[in-house]
Amino acid sequence: MSAAFERQIRPVYEALDTGSNKSAVLACNKLLKKHPKNELVKALKALALIRSQKVEESLVLCDEVLASRPTDESTLSAMMHVLRGLGRHTDMVTMYEDAFKHQPGNEELGSQTFMANVRIGNWKAAQQIATKMHKQFHDDHYLYWSVMSAVLQANDPTTPPNMRPILYKLAHRLVTSSGTPSYFSADRFYLHLTILRELQLYDEAFELLEHEVGKAICAASLACDELRREIWKAKGLCKEEGARARERITAEKDRNWLEFLSVVDAAFHDLGSSPTSASDEVKTTCAESIAAARELFNQVAEEDGTRDRTGRLALLELEKRAWASGLSDDPAEMRRLLESYFNRFGDKAVCFEDLRPYISLEGDVLTAWTSFLKAVPSTPETRDDLSRYMNAQKLLRYNLSTSEVTSEAEAACALQYFSSYLDALKFGKELPDTELQPADDLALLSGQAFVGAWKAGGEAVHLYQAAAVLEYASSRSKQSYLIRLLLIRVYRLLGASSLALEHYRAMSVKQVQTDTLSHLILTRASTFSLSSIGDLTYSSECLESSQIYLTNSQETAEFTVRAFGSEKYTQVPEFISFEERLDNSLQRDLTKIEHVRMRISHEPVSSDLVDMELIELKFIFDRFHHDNRDFDVIPNYQPRCGPTFNEQTTLFDKSPGSGWLSIFLKIYIKIFQCASDLDDTVEDKLLIGDRPKPSLDPENKAPLKERLAKRKQEEFDELTADELAFFDYAMALSDWLAPYHDYIRPPPSAVLAEAAKQTELKTGFPLKGVELPKNGSATNGHAKKDKDEEPPAVSAPPDSLSKYFDDMSLRFKEALESDRLPSELLHLVTLTQEALILLSIETWRFKPNSVIKQHKLGAMVQSFKELRTKASAVLNDMSASLVKLGEEGATIDSRKAFVEACKPVWAESGLDHDFVSTISKKVTESRKQVLEGVGKGILRVLKNHA
Repeated sequence: MSAAFERQIRPVYEALDTGSNKSAVLACNKLLKKHPKNELVKALKALALIRSQKVEESLVLCDEVLASRPTDESTLSAMMHVLRGLGRHTDMVTMYEDAFKHQPGNEELGSQTFMANVRIGNWKAAQQIATKMHKQFHDDHYLYWSVMSAVLQANDPTTPPNMRPILYKLAHRLVTSSGTPSYFSADRFYLHLTILRELQLYDEAFELLEHEVGKAICAASLACDELRREIWKAKGLCKEEGARARERITAEKDRNWLEFLSVVDAAFHDLGSSPTSASDEVKTTCAESIAAARELFNQVAEEDGTRDRTGRLALLELEKRAWASGLSDDPAEMRRLLESYFNRFGDKAVCFEDLRPYISLEGDVLTAWTSFLKAVPSTPETRDDLSRYMNAQKLLRYNLSTSEVTSEAEAACALQYFSSYLDALKFGKELPDTELQPADDLALLSGQAFVGAWKAGGEAVHLYQAAAVLEYASSRSKQSYLIRLLLIRVYRLLGASSLALEHYRAMSVKQVQTDTLSHLILTRASTFSLSSIGDLTYSSECLESSQIYLTNSQETAEFTVRAFGSEKYTQVPEFISFEERLDNSLQRDLTKIEHVRMRISHEPVSSDLVDMELIELKFIFDRFHHDNRDFDVIPNYQPRCGPTFNEQTTLFDKSPGSGWLSIFLKIYIKIFQCASDLDDTVEDKLLIGDRPKPSLDPENKAPLKERLAKRKQEEFDELTADELAFFDYAMALSDWLAPYHDYIRPPPSAVLAEAAKQTELKTGFPLKGVELPKNGSATNGHAKKDKDEEPPAVSAPPDSLSKYFDDMSLRFKEALESDRLPSELLHLVTLTQEALILLSIETWRFKPNSVIKQHKLGAMVQSFKELRTKASAVLNDMSASLVKLGEEGATIDSRKAFVEACKPVWAESGLDHDFVSTISKKVTESRKQVLEGVGKGILRVLKNHA
């Protein structure tokens, strides 16, 4: 590149860097007038067009540059960004491979070609390129690139099982042939150990680990040390590992919990997997080992005092296993250890979580433990006393019996916790707003006890009380996300969805947290969505939470590339796993389905909507999903005899999972398939970018039609009764109309011709790979069928379609009469509305009068009208009821009723009456907003789909 041209092109780079894409396009156009064949300028213009969302225009330039087979670094770099933006990673690999073939001595091009294969997980090609580079440039890090690629290829699910040991042997041969020992770096050493473990070459691995350098690496690298433990255990050196751990605990004062577990594992090693069948001699030996371990842990516990909890936790773990193995005959020993631990660490925030695995006590031991906890003073004088009291209350609550968990008892407990909370606020009186109140856990206990009272008795007043208590606690501890988590669950039950969303947003969920936590607000979000009246709040939340997946697809592969570049082989598998889990996230696709359900209630039916969603949903249907949702983040202080707080507050007692997703994918794929003109051949021609990798599940190899027809009980188990009825309705509707769609649908050639025509009108260039028929016959509207092919006979709609709306009307009236929660009413209404929209999508093809006349569909179209009339009547009644319910629920009297319901909370406690009144206004207004919004939205949906 000449200095003059570099000056001319600099404004383009500056415009791209600042996001001025329009300026970049204009600058490129000026340069192309002077240099019409300059591939770099074309590549930069294509990049600017992609960033301007003008994908079709960029495709022509992109293909032109690829056809020229660029080799200069600047053009290749620009094209890399272009192809990544288009999702054409395979083309990126081809581009770099062609460039490397033209310049085989260019080391940088070789590295870029290797990295291009890394980005798409093409490990076989990556290994071959790395091997070639090692032979050519004689640098050991290329050898280890080859080794890592062979290992990743062996671990790839697409690799045949018989090839995996061969690939590991290849990796082993490459490592041992290296001129530099693997312990040159911790990451190379880790990679070498991984290979030896997989090949079960434990003796060779043991030699490496016992080498002075190996010991030093394991002492400094947790990853290598963890791998060392696995190898020692696999080699049968469990006792030796225990002795080593004992040495580290005593000599080096190591307090890593894994070291203590190694000592415990070694103590029980002789028992094997079936302790009951062990001989007396083995049991005696094991008892001696347990005694030695107990002596060690007691020594550590006394030595550490209150500085470290590990020794006393190890004593609890040892006793738990001894009791389970029948080697402890003193049931009171566990209680004594628990009391000792509580006396030392009862003032620590983690005390309850530490002890929970060990407190499933029974009989006299439980009675004595309960008495011990009840003796903890209930009027703390210091913050440490407060922590001790809160932990005692959590531990007492955990072991409540079923007979003690009644609605009245739970409500009384909740009031006691709240009273203690108010008394304890004095300990945080001087703290700034950014700090948490020391007494927050008492508010959490109170909120959960009120929810327990609601679950036991079914009275919604306890949910109001929970909301009042938690809102007050949130106002005093603004940064407590745990309080907000509980409020989100309570408000969704009460139908106050805007308040739930407000608290969710206040948590400032960011980046990968949106994958693990967005289920809190987006599970069945379409139930609360007001998209039908143009309020896209929940739709926007779906799109915002999905940004992490777009970022992942664009950036995470770069982390893997950087890990290879810096030889961080311990990180490479983790980045690949991270990318895989996010790419195939269950929450991602649950959110997608919810967004589709909201979108169809807001937008008119169109071919663009149907076609785009159909293609994406079919991709989703092929995936194997990873459930990354975090439910453990929701605190649970409910008794072990009953359901957890998460289970108690799950909407409709059904948590959507992969089965629920599969059912709704089947519904929408079948509905959209009928309404769409696309088939697989058309999709392949129109698809931009690479197809996602399909799941390797054998079931996915069956034809799509077969998979859509398959029914599994475990999938139905995740549906509510109303969702199951909706599924049956959708399947009956689709099966009834499918033959007519198949007959009328234009052939693929006509669809492609129309797509090519529209593309040429938009961009001025023909659609690549599609040739228009010269006579234009393929674009003449609906293609005519062969004269011999008779149209399917018109049949009456299945009775189940009309009955569905009757049943939903009856269910809604019953729910109204039994004073069900607003969320349950909304569930019924939104499903009924969705059923009407599905009818509209399914019958959209038959709207034009020309189609009705040509195919003699008058009688069938009349049956559509009858179904719509039935659905409209039911939905009009539901709409009126919801609007009325919303208005009645937000009157002064209803707010007074809310405040009166919360009287036990504020009357005796001294809590500000005005505060509860404010909460009542917020809750009733939020419910009114969603009830009225959905009710009025129904009328708009009826108008749009009449």
